[in-house]
Amino acid sequence: MDLLTVLLIAVGLSMDACAVAIGRGTALPPSKRWRGVLLMALFFGLFQALMPVAGWLLGSAFAGLIAGVDHWIAFLLLTGIGGKMIYEAASGEEREADPSLSLRLLLVLAVATSIDALAVGIGLAVLATPILTPAALIGGVTFLLSLAGGLLGVRLGERFGRRMEALGGIVLIAIGLRILVSHLAG
Repeated sequence: MDLLTVLLIAVGLSMDACAVAIGRGTALPPSKRWRGVLLMALFFGLFQALMPVAGWLLGSAFAGLIAGVDHWIAFLLLTGIGGKMIYEAASGEEREADPSLSLRLLLVLAVATSIDALAVGIGLAVLATPILTPAALIGGVTFLLSLAGGLLGVRLGERFGRRMEALGGIVLIAIGLRILVSHLAG
């Protein structure tokens, strides 16, 4: 597989992570913005790099097991998180703790946005394509686009406040719906 093809796959896979980073970036408090954006980019990039490797190692036998439910998993995770963001923005209450930086939330978002990368890894195994270069490129592109998306989200959050946090929640739900509909329709 040529480098341009792998780069295009990497950009396509990283779009969900970038959109999620924008949405979550809107909710980061001023004292944790840089740390939060960097953590999101690291988690998203790492998971996007590891999932194709896992898919490649598990091969096509695993494809049949996850293909039937991967879209439901991503949909439920993103819808739950998006709904929580909308609720928090609408409640108008200041939060005691900042859930936007929790390890649990970062893991959930990283898994939800990288499930498609698992399928790509399985596809690369079927094509007998070596995995290390594609995985590194996918992870690197996702890191960079998630970093840019998170910083954009922070700027939008600064300018528009809780309205952007609610919009970020709506975006997460929309991404979940898009994943669900595209898998059910296809």
